[in-house]
Amino acid sequence: IEKMVLDSYQSYPKYNEIFPGVPENYKEIKTLRDLLEINYKHVKVDRQIRGNLINLIKKGENPYKGIIGYDDDVIPSINRGILAGHDLLLVGQIGQAKTKLAESISKNLLSPIPIIRESLTNDIPTTIRAEEMISLLEDKEILHYSPRFTISKETEDNIRNNGLDTKIEWISGSERYRYLLATPDISVKDLVGQIDAIKIAKKGVEIYNIESYSPGQLLQARHGILCIDELPVLDPRKQVSLLSVLQEGKFTTGSYPVYFEPDLKIIATSNPIDYTHSGKIIEPLFDRLRSHIETRYPTKIIDEMLIAIQEIKLSDPTNIILPIFILKTIVNITQIARTNSDINQDKGVSVRMSVHSIEAIVSEAERVRTLIHNVKAVPRFSDIHSIQQTSKFELSELDDNNQNRIEILNKLILETIKNISREYLQNIDRDEIGLLKNEFDKNKKFIVSQKFLGNERNNSLNDYENQLKNFPAFLKIMNKIVEIIENEKDEFIKNMEYNRIDINGLSFSNKHDKEYRASIVELVLEGLRNLDNPIVDRREKGIYETHK
Repeated sequence: IEKMVLDSYQSYPKYNEIFPGVPENYKEIKTLRDLLEINYKHVKVDRQIRGNLINLIKKGENPYKGIIGYDDDVIPSINRGILAGHDLLLVGQIGQAKTKLAESISKNLLSPIPIIRESLTNDIPTTIRAEEMISLLEDKEILHYSPRFTISKETEDNIRNNGLDTKIEWISGSERYRYLLATPDISVKDLVGQIDAIKIAKKGVEIYNIESYSPGQLLQARHGILCIDELPVLDPRKQVSLLSVLQEGKFTTGSYPVYFEPDLKIIATSNPIDYTHSGKIIEPLFDRLRSHIETRYPTKIIDEMLIAIQEIKLSDPTNIILPIFILKTIVNITQIARTNSDINQDKGVSVRMSVHSIEAIVSEAERVRTLIHNVKAVPRFSDIHSIQQTSKFELSELDDNNQNRIEILNKLILETIKNISREYLQNIDRDEIGLLKNEFDKNKKFIVSQKFLGNERNNSLNDYENQLKNFPAFLKIMNKIVEIIENEKDEFIKNMEYNRIDINGLSFSNKHDKEYRASIVELVLEGLRNLDNPIVDRREKGIYETHK
């Protein structure tokens, strides 16, 4: 055993790496014997992240799947920080993918590592000294030359009991990611862990065994990433406990002469208001988080549309058609909310407003039509009042009450529908629109309601299909707009495929579905009343009549 251990520790690895520190046949390596026989050498977190990032960049692959719209500024800053070996502070408002970035780094840039099975502190057996490994395998007393914590007492007992047959498991980066929301009730012990001195005294164990040590978040994230969300919320005393980890890579707990080297990367987040507030992050910690990176909201409509589709959660996506112009409308409402002077921009308007509003308007279509008439769930403009419950923002000048927020939201909705609907009608010949004006002069009105179906199932004269029979020019224009929307949908799907977004059966169009066509009817009607020379006016109860 002594010869085997010394040869393994003192010799070069016998394997080729597929990732930094990962043998090509690592899934076949299942015991401590297997690790020693290949002369396994652990690669620290900084080298893992840097090495995997370099490999992905050279291959032209995206290291941050699911992060959209940051390619020109935020991602280059993240890459610089990782290549430099920095711990990161991400500064941005709510809903700017800060924690998602930390999760993505864990998932895509950390290599799998071998730990003793079910080890709470991610114990890699070959990180202990060769002399200690020999003593454990020969079931002899360990002579500790340093108060450095390497493996837990439970892991030591496991190796003593099972020897070279001790089971190991390879855990991914995602399994070594810990998320900590900084709240006032977080204690220093939550971060660094604690040792129960009474238990140690009763058991009479050697201090270095620290049998009663309960690991905190820093050691539970060992060989991985600890994401501290809203770092400034931690009071200064608790922030101090992070300093030695960032500066020296180690920390202590209590008055015991034991120090821990968690070998982790800290990624913290902060709101811009807290970031600029003196004293919110203590100066030494502010300095030791070496890369400070500002995030932002998506500036392009297409980016926020992609993010929204990626993040929405739909119960029955195969029974839903989400028209691309409805998606664009919801996202546009969120985007113009971010520039509205009545809305508190210091607090921000999260991308989650887009995501939750899409979920709400789809659910409204289900509630009103799908569940009653067993048709596809296809949201329309007449369903859009449903987003009142998901449009979350604070007002700056006006009293921040529900009535004022709804009034501001309704203005944003009207402005957006006007702009979106006009956009589609700009591609229609003026002569064709002139023919449509004659039809409205003759037939007087078209009635819309979220309760009307697109088909003739109920034999109602007010169903959209029946009303369209009186408007042949309207039908011709609508069919042209259907094709315009189809082309737009095809481009959007290409963008989704490029970003590897899984839509789980969700559809964006079906030219033959009457509910889908009913949604386009409402788009055309809104376009007609918002032209520079309007064709129709909208009266109460959804009645569109010829403009006077």
